[in-house]
Amino acid sequence: MIERTLITAESLQALLAAGRPCVLLDCGFDLTDPAAGARAFAQGHLPGARHADLDRDLSAGRNGSNGRHPLPTREAFAATVTRWGVHPGVPVVCYDNQGGAYAARAWWMLRWLGHDEAAVLDGGRAAWLDAGGRLDTAPADAPASAAPYPLSEATMPTVPAAELLALLGKLTVVDARSAERFRGEVEPLDPVAGRIPGARNRFHKDNLRADGRFRSPAELRAAFEAFGEPTACVHQCGSGVTACHNLLAMEHAGLTGSALYPGSWSEWCADPSRPIARG
Repeated sequence: MIERTLITAESLQALLAAGRPCVLLDCGFDLTDPAAGARAFAQGHLPGARHADLDRDLSAGRNGSNGRHPLPTREAFAATVTRWGVHPGVPVVCYDNQGGAYAARAWWMLRWLGHDEAAVLDGGRAAWLDAGGRLDTAPADAPASAAPYPLSEATMPTVPAAELLALLGKLTVVDARSAERFRGEVEPLDPVAGRIPGARNRFHKDNLRADGRFRSPAELRAAFEAFGEPTACVHQCGSGVTACHNLLAMEHAGLTGSALYPGSWSEWCADPSRPIARG
């Protein structure tokens, strides 16, 4: 077994040196330049890694009302991980070069699928290089054919928009966006600025130290315990991506059971009948 949350570059190197089969997912992405992740992957990635693209692999199609990065069905994602060579018992390590923001989405989706042996590389590509790791430009070998990933009951809870609306005031909504977006002062990605009424702010980058690695479990626990009982927390952000960073941080701190609102602000603000708060 690997750690269920974060893995250090040194531990990953030891895992690979031991010859154990492991799937590496390069999740690099840029919301303002969706092709940037693929370009960066082509220029250099961890040896043997596969590119997990947020738009192509970690999201479903948009219809104008389901947010910018709607979750695919679990059946569709099971087909995707099968193409990557993921099957039960195979460790998967997700990484990026953006502080884990996109790797955390892949990690959460793997856990949602029921794949427990998934972790995020703490510090990402920079930590790999700092530990003496090399990058490669060669494409990964095609995985051996395997049976489709078996579906089991979802292990990571989600809350749809209608249910969240009905529960406002009865649970804690945690918003992972920056403070100025949370207050509705700016909105660079969605057509409406603001937040879900009653939401509280935890900018996902506050989970990191200055070196880009996650804060200690004790520090993260102290921060997230302020939001109350984990099972009464629902996490959101702009499109259900960086909210997973907060969910990863909570899990690393031993605080389990919080839910994700996958559509997040981009879905919420698409319906003018839903309430909005600012300030």
